[in-house]
Amino acid sequence: MDKVSNSVTKLQATFRITLNGESVAIATVGQAYDFITRLSTAEWVEFHTLHEDACAALEAAADNAMLSRKATDALRALFARTKLL
Repeated sequence: MDKVSNSVTKLQATFRITLNGESVAIATVGQAYDFITRLSTAEWVEFHTLHEDACAALEAAADNAMLSRKATDALRALFARTKLL
């Protein structure tokens, strides 16, 4: 997991999310992985499948930058469903 968190592979889009009044920009695989794994599993329980898909896509993209589009799409689906976008 450290490898994923340290990944500087660029996502296909930069996500700007406001959480607790603070704006956060997510532009890399590592930033995205940290963001979605920082919260507890209980907070993602309603969106369990989307969360798992996003984590798996980010892990794959950390190893292969060609998969950054799939990771971006998985994040977009998760963030849209959770109304973070």
